[in-house]
Amino acid sequence: MNGKKHLSEEDIKMKFITPAIINAGWDLEKQIRAEYPFTDGRVIVRGETAKRAKRKAIDYLLLYKPNVPIAIIEAKKNKLSVGAGMQQALDYVEAIKAAKMLDVPFAYSSNGDGFIEHDMKTGIEREISLDEFPSPENLWNRYITGEQLSTEQELLITEPYYFGGKNKTPRYYQRIAINRTIEAIAKGQNRILLVMATGTGKTLTAFQIIYRLWHAGVKKKILYLADRNILIDQTISNDFKPFEKVITKVENRKLDSSYEIYMSLYHQLSGDDDMEAFKQFQPGFFDLIVIDECHRGSAREESRWRKILDYFSTATHLGLTATPKETSDVSNQGYFGKPVYTYSLKQGIDDGFLAPYKVVRIGLDKDLQGYRPEAGKTDIYGNVLEDREYNIKDFDRNLVIDDRTKTVAAKVTEFLKKTDRCSKTIVFCVDIDHAERMRQALINENSELVLQNPKYVMRITGDNPEGKAQLDNFIDEDSLYPTIVTTSKLMTTGVDCKTCKLIVLDNNFSEDGGMTEFKQIIGRGTRLKPDYGKLYFTIMDFRNASRLFADPNFDGDPVQIYEPAADESPVPPDDSTVEDDSCKEFPTDFTPITGYEGDDDERPKKYRVNDVLVMVVSERVQYYDSDGKLISESITDYSKKNILNEFATLDDFLNAWNSEERKQAIIDELKEHGVLLEALREVAGNKELDDFDLICHIAYDKPPLTKAERAKNVKKRGYLYKYSDMAQQVLDALLEKYMNDGITELTDTKILELKEFEKFGSSLKIVKAFGGRAAYLQAVKGLQQELYIA
Repeated sequence: MNGKKHLSEEDIKMKFITPAIINAGWDLEKQIRAEYPFTDGRVIVRGETAKRAKRKAIDYLLLYKPNVPIAIIEAKKNKLSVGAGMQQALDYVEAIKAAKMLDVPFAYSSNGDGFIEHDMKTGIEREISLDEFPSPENLWNRYITGEQLSTEQELLITEPYYFGGKNKTPRYYQRIAINRTIEAIAKGQNRILLVMATGTGKTLTAFQIIYRLWHAGVKKKILYLADRNILIDQTISNDFKPFEKVITKVENRKLDSSYEIYMSLYHQLSGDDDMEAFKQFQPGFFDLIVIDECHRGSAREESRWRKILDYFSTATHLGLTATPKETSDVSNQGYFGKPVYTYSLKQGIDDGFLAPYKVVRIGLDKDLQGYRPEAGKTDIYGNVLEDREYNIKDFDRNLVIDDRTKTVAAKVTEFLKKTDRCSKTIVFCVDIDHAERMRQALINENSELVLQNPKYVMRITGDNPEGKAQLDNFIDEDSLYPTIVTTSKLMTTGVDCKTCKLIVLDNNFSEDGGMTEFKQIIGRGTRLKPDYGKLYFTIMDFRNASRLFADPNFDGDPVQIYEPAADESPVPPDDSTVEDDSCKEFPTDFTPITGYEGDDDERPKKYRVNDVLVMVVSERVQYYDSDGKLISESITDYSKKNILNEFATLDDFLNAWNSEERKQAIIDELKEHGVLLEALREVAGNKELDDFDLICHIAYDKPPLTKAERAKNVKKRGYLYKYSDMAQQVLDALLEKYMNDGITELTDTKILELKEFEKFGSSLKIVKAFGGRAAYLQAVKGLQQELYIA
C-alpha cells in the first residue's frame, strides 16, 4: 500500500480504479466515459476580448445504456483518504439553483484503496473495497427498485435515442430534460412542463422525446403546436428531418389522418365554433401534444387555443417554455404542474452554452424629464396636443417626436461604426409605425452603405411581406443582408439567429407579461457562434428596460453595464475600434422596401412633432462593492442607494433635514458617501431644483418642485405678511436670493452684507427692523421651514 502514496492521480486511475470498474462488468467502450467534460466553459468578456474558462469535467461517467448515466466517480491521490473526493463528486450532482448538474443516482470517490459510495436517492454512504464495486445490473436494479418501476416502464426509460445524420449527442442538461420527461410519462404523468432558456435546444430536446416515445410505440400519433410559421418550418427542415416520411405540416385547415407527426400553428386548428379544424379528428386521435412556447397563452383557460388541448384531453400534453413565471401561474391552476426540469439562462451562461452580454444604457432628456407641450401647440397634422406631461411610455405610442427617433438611430449607428458595421442588429420598437420610422432614420444615418445595397436596413414586421421574406437571409450565417432590422413583435420569439450581435431596446415592457417578453427578446442574442466571431452580444437600452435585470424573476446577469455620458462614445472605453467600416461586398440584386402599406384609416392615431429637440444625457459611475468587484451603474441608482443607506425612509430624511439648522451639514454628509448633488442635478437636466427636492425625487420618488415654485408657495401662504414693511421686503429679498442661488444657510447673517441687501442699510439696521437679532433669526428660521413644507 505504501507504494501508492507516491503515485499521481492519473496513475491511481490507470492502475486501480479503471481495472476495478472493468472487473465489475462495465464495458470500457460503451459504458465508461473517462475525463468526461460536460460544459463548454463560461465565456469571460473583457472589453472586446472574450475567452473561455476551463470546462467542468468529471473523472468517470458510467452509463447503464447510451445516454442513461447512472453513476460518477471522482479519483484522488492515495495520500488522501478514500472519501476525499466525495465532496467534489457531490458538487457535480447536488442541486444547484434550478438544475442538477448531472442528475445521476450514485456518486463514488476513490483513492485506489477502495470506494466511498453515496446513494443520491437515500443519502446513505458506505465504504466498499475495490473488488466490491457494483456491476451495471446491480446499480440499475437498485435504481428501478427504488423508483418502483415496472418492466414496461423500464423498457420505455431505456428506449434508445436517435443517432444519425446531423443530430448531435444531447448535452447533459438536454439529456436530463429528455430522461425526466420520458420517466414522467412512463409513470403515467400526462401534463408535463419543461423550462429551458432560449438557445438551449428546446426543439432538439422535443425531437428526442418524441422519437423515443414514437419508436417505442407508446405515442403513435403526435401533434406539435407552435405560434409562428417560421418555427414550424425551421423545426421540420432541421431537428425533425428524420421524421420526413411520417410528418406533415397542417395548412389550409385540412387534416390528413395518414400521417403520424403533425406540425401546426394554433390558428390552423382553431377558429370559430363552426370552423374548428381540429374536430376533423376524434378526441382520442392524438397520443401526445407538444405545446411550444406555452407561456404565450396556449394553456390559459380563456384562450381559444385551449380548446385544442381540452378536445384532445386524453393525450399527454408537454409544454415547452423559456419563461416559467407566467406558465407557473397556469400550473398553479393545476394545468401543467411543477416543471419536471428547469435549465435557466444563468446556468446556460455559466456552463458556456449561451453567450453572455454587455449592456449600454442610453438616457434621453425627454425620457428622463418628460415633455409637456406649450399651450396650444399643434403637431405636423395641425392637431392640438393634449395639455399634459408625456413620458417614456407615451413616446412613439401616443406622441411621436421625430428627433427622438433620429437620436436613437444616430446612437446605434455610432456604436456600429466603432465596433463592426456588419454586426447583425435587431431594433425592437413600440409598434409597426415606429419600426418603419426607425428604418427610415437608420437608412439616413447609414446612407453610404444603403446606397450600395438597400437591404442593409430593413423592416421585418407582420404586415410587411417584403421584410418577412428576408428573415431567412437575416438568420443565414453566410448572408450579410439584411444587416440591421427593425421590428415590433414578430421577432421576439422563435427566431433562431445565432449571428445577432446587437439588440436595441426602444420598446416598452408592460407590467403584465413584460418580463416574459423581455426574456424572449434577450434570447434573440444568447446563442453562441464562435466560428462567426460571436462569443457575446451587446444590448443597447433606450427605455430603461435593463431595470428588469434586477427583478428576481430574471436569472441572467450582464457581464458589464455601461452608461456613456452625452459626449462619450456608446462603446465602453476599453473596447477596440474597427478601422474598416465597410461590409465586404454588396450584392446588387435586391427588392426595394416600401413604407407603411396598410389602409390610412387603420394607421394608429398619434400626435407627431418635428420641432422638439431630444438630447442624450446619461452618466457612468464605477465603484467597488463590498465584494471588491468593480460595478458600473448609473449615478442615479448609485446615489439613491447611498442616500437610502443614510436615511432609510422619507420620514427619516425629513426629520433630519428639519431638525438640522445647517442644511449644508446633511449635504456634506451625503457627499462623504459619494452622493454628488451637482452631478445628479446635471443628469436630471433641471438646474432649478433645490437640493432638498433633488434628494426627495431621486431617493424617494417624490415629484420635485423648482426653487421658484417653493418661493411662490411661501408667498401664497402669507408668511411675509406677519412682519412690518421693511421686514417683508428683506424676507422677499431672501426668497429672491434663494430662487437665484439656492442658498441653504438663510440663518447666516453674513447674507445681509451682500449687494442685494445694500438698499436696506447695514445689517444692524436690518436686524433692528425685526426687533433684534433673536427675532430676525426666528423669522428666517420660520421662512426656511415654510420653504420645505412638502
